[in-house]
Amino acid sequence: MADPYRRLFAAPGTLGFSAAGLLARLPLPMTHMGILTMLSELRGQYALAGAVAGTFTLAMALIGPQISRVVDRLGQGRVLLPATGVSVAALGGLLLCASYDAPVWTLFVFAFLAGFMPSMGAMVRARWTHLYRDSPQLNAAYSLESVVDELTYIIGPAIAVMLGTTLFPEAGPIVAMVLLAVGVLLFVPQKRTEPPVRTDGPATGRSVIRSRAVLLPALTLMFGGAIAGTVDTMGLAFAADQGQKGAAGIVFAVYAVGSALSGLAFGALKLSVPLPRLLLLGVTGTALTTLPFLVVNSIATLSVAVFFAGVFFAPTMVTVMGIVAKVAPASQLTEGMTWMIAGLQVGVALGAAASGQVVDSFGTRAGFTVAVTVGALALLTTLLGHRHLTTETARADAQEAEPAQDTLAVCG
Repeated sequence: MADPYRRLFAAPGTLGFSAAGLLARLPLPMTHMGILTMLSELRGQYALAGAVAGTFTLAMALIGPQISRVVDRLGQGRVLLPATGVSVAALGGLLLCASYDAPVWTLFVFAFLAGFMPSMGAMVRARWTHLYRDSPQLNAAYSLESVVDELTYIIGPAIAVMLGTTLFPEAGPIVAMVLLAVGVLLFVPQKRTEPPVRTDGPATGRSVIRSRAVLLPALTLMFGGAIAGTVDTMGLAFAADQGQKGAAGIVFAVYAVGSALSGLAFGALKLSVPLPRLLLLGVTGTALTTLPFLVVNSIATLSVAVFFAGVFFAPTMVTVMGIVAKVAPASQLTEGMTWMIAGLQVGVALGAAASGQVVDSFGTRAGFTVAVTVGALALLTTLLGHRHLTTETARADAQEAEPAQDTLAVCG
């Protein structure tokens, strides 16, 4: 299994940009949890803390694709530093306002501006795509990135909570600011792996999300993210209901482990199955694995259920990124990938909020119905879009084959 991943790093500069990208993407989950911990400690208001942290996450989901759109036009080197500067300055303002008891509205303003934090996961994936487009290694690269995402969302929040509760309340966001600044400063100078600005794409000025072939996978990931958000909320609520609140961490870890292991295995495979069919299979598995949630009766059975639910998560994410790499114009690739990540983030937030409301209104077990519902919506979206995605990916394959045929004709 390790061999495909060793080959990934044979190209010069790959280890450098992936390591810098890892540093620069840890701040996203760290910042959300860091804001939550900081404000709950300083202000003692969990509702306020959750609302401000949610403002940051929602702002990133909305602003991130716009930053990536500018990156596609001007290049990573010209955009990442200014965007990072705005985010770091806003986080600094948020810390000062929280520490010196500034009016509540200032917290929301600075949390929104902190959402200028660039989507480093999309930037790293764009570099892998530039290096390995139309190569079997690209599947391994996307699989590796899905595993890295899982790790950052396990490690990042844990670090933020530990810093905020053991040192001082502002420690989590401060470390996130430093990691973001250092990571981007190390990432940007690595020019030989930076994707060139493409000028051969459509000059319509329209966002790539207005294409059905990009919108459909984004909606699929939004519903998939809602399952992950429900697992987060329900893991905590169910563990508390069982009198084992501390065991919620086991549930979260098992979900991530299932996703990470399947992602690594998926990346090592050489599959000839069309991407839309792989997506349909993955989403079907995702929807079916939500059904056991309805009958769990202990932390152990819930852990088994979320493990198998996680198994389908990373391969689905990898497949979606593969589809976007094919159907999105090369001149809008970074924006397209950022929309996928934004869809996932919005889904996680919505799933967590919706399941929390259901639990408060109807009890713990009712919360699991949210996962089943959004799983069904994900499958319905994929079924409705299957024919269109099949047509679009086939058209993209045909366009890729034309230059090769022209070259052969000239050589002949």
